[in-house]
Amino acid sequence: MAGRKPGEPSPESIARTHRQRIAAEQGKQAMADVERRAVAVRENMARLRALREAADARREALPDQHGALAVKSRKRQPTSRPRRRPVA
Repeated sequence: MAGRKPGEPSPESIARTHRQRIAAEQGKQAMADVERRAVAVRENMARLRALREAADARREALPDQHGALAVKSRKRQPTSRPRRRPVA
């Protein structure tokens, strides 16, 4: 410490301060980007919700032209041969 003045920062502390400042700026930028994306997602969800509600309202307003057709789910047909077990 013989060659340094009492108030002069070391090169290591200057580099550390520089890294911290850059990290803080990048953190602020990342948080702003996350918030921008969140706003865009919320706007898109609102748009899609409005479209879905409008489509539902149109469907309810139209008379049922085909009667009450029930959608039947198909059962899976059993296979004629047993399943093969993997060889260990």
